[in-house]
Order: sequence, then structure tokens, then C-alpha cells
Amino acid sequence: MKTIAEIIKGAADWEPPVIPEDITHGDMPGDKVEINQNHIQKANVIFRELLPMLTETSEKAENGKVVLTVCGGSGVGKSEIASLLSFYLTQAGIGSYTLSGDNYPHRIPVYNDAERLQVFRESAIRGMVKENTLNAEHFQIIHQFQEQGDDANACHVKEYPWYESYLRNGREGLKGYLGSCREIGFEEIEEIVRQFKNGADKIWLRRMGRTETELWYEDVDFSQTQVLIIEWTHGNSDYYKGVDIPILLNSTPQETLAHRRARNRDGATDSPFTMMVLELEQAMLEKQAKKAKIIISKSGELLSYEDYCRQMDAGR
Repeated sequence: MKTIAEIIKGAADWEPPVIPEDITHGDMPGDKVEINQNHIQKANVIFRELLPMLTETSEKAENGKVVLTVCGGSGVGKSEIASLLSFYLTQAGIGSYTLSGDNYPHRIPVYNDAERLQVFRESAIRGMVKENTLNAEHFQIIHQFQEQGDDANACHVKEYPWYESYLRNGREGLKGYLGSCREIGFEEIEEIVRQFKNGADKIWLRRMGRTETELWYEDVDFSQTQVLIIEWTHGNSDYYKGVDIPILLNSTPQETLAHRRARNRDGATDSPFTMMVLELEQAMLEKQAKKAKIIISKSGELLSYEDYCRQMDAGR
């Protein structure tokens, strides 16, 4: 098998291939990938930038293996662009596999959503107790908002100034849970990365559906795989090691919200609690952005870290 460097040297004048209607995508059960021209444009820009990085990284690696991650916020096109990058690599003769990090939370989605809400509410109440802002009257008001699913709404502070204590403490507790080892099995992904870089021919990979019985493992053949792509919001997290090339797909909070509203997949798409989760995830992505080797804007422009910071500041 040719090395990555040898293959890329022979494809110095790379041109994007024709994209078939159905290409291989990540390993998340039930994941739907809908590729449009915007995704293709971004993937083309990223891939040209990626090729020399792959050469340099693979030549330094003991077994020539490279791990890259495609990360970003909700609706930014991680699955689609990771699928395109994998397709381009395969077409060039470089074996690749796309792993979805969404297979590795400790709980199935419905239970994890419930845990997030429980962490928020418990942290909020405990914080109020410590600050002496909780009493029977306040709890009755809070309980009513909880039953309405509206207790994360900052508008309540206008009528009840003490409600700021509930929101601030709840938000802080949720911040400590989201994207942490309490929520996600980072150690399992790090072990997969370790095995891959050590040249394992087969690796057991986790599969997680949406019900209690949809959790299993598959023995995946990596004997011809030279690049592992991790497609995941938390792909650039500090909680695990081994990623060589983090790729950040950026979108401002306003762009993310507009995208979610356009999709309108469920009635709570832009609920106050969902928006709090998205804002905290965005803050995590911003904190990790300095490690990214490639950053691309929602409009498809390559950004330096300084450009990224300016864009995010302007979009607030």
C-alpha cells in the first residue's frame, strides 16, 4: 500500500471528482446525510488545504496514520463535509473511515436530554439554597415554570429579579456537564485513536440508536485505513488526545439559530433551554478554536484564528 505522501504527490493538481447521489457517510445509526452545493464548495476548499497537512503529518507518524476531526455547532454540516472528505480521500487512493462521536455519550439521546435538564434544575435549586434566594413562594413560581417547560427563560427575571439566581446557578451546573466526561465516554474514543495509530487491523466500534436496546458494537476492518475522520461537535475537545488535524466548521450563534428554525424538526427547536445548550456548546467551540488547523466560515471562506475571533465578536 502506497503511503499518504506518495499518493498526494501524485495528485498535486487535484480536482474534485463528480459526487454520486449516495456516498458512504459516518457510522451513526439512522444518520441522514443530505449534501448540497454549499457542502461541496466547503469540502473542496478544505481538502485543498488539507492535502499538504496530511503529507506532513503522515510522514511524522510512526505508522503513517492520521486522525482528523470535523467539528462545529448544530446544523453546520459536519456529517456532510466529513462524508465528502472521506469520499475524496478514497477516490485519491487513501483509505479512510468516518467515526461519529455521537455514538459515545453515556446515555441514549432521550435519557441524555433528560439528564441535561435535571443537572440544570438541580444546580439551580442548590445554588439558590447556598445564596439564600429560595423560599416557599419562589419555589412555587419555579415549579410552575418547570411544569410549563419554560424555566430556562431569561424573560422571567424582568418580573422576578431573584430568578437570576436560579438561571445563573443552573447554567453554571449545565456548563460543567455538557461535553464533559460525565456526559461522554472520551476514554473510549481515545482508546480507538490509540489502536488505530498503533496499526490495529480491526477495532470494535460502538453503535448507539435512540432506544435502550439499540446499543451494540461492530468489529470494523481498519487494515486498509490510513485516515480516521471523527465527525463530532466535541471533536476538538481537551478531554481526549490523538487528533492531528482539527477542522472547525464555524457558524455564529445567529446563523445556527436561523438554520435550526429553518429545519424546524420539533416544536422545541429554539426553546429557552435548547438555546442555553447551544450557547454553552458555542462557548466550548470558541475556547477550543485556537487548536484548529483549518477554520472555515459558514459562507465557505478559510479563516485564520484572528479572523475567526473577529467574526465571532462581530456576530454577537
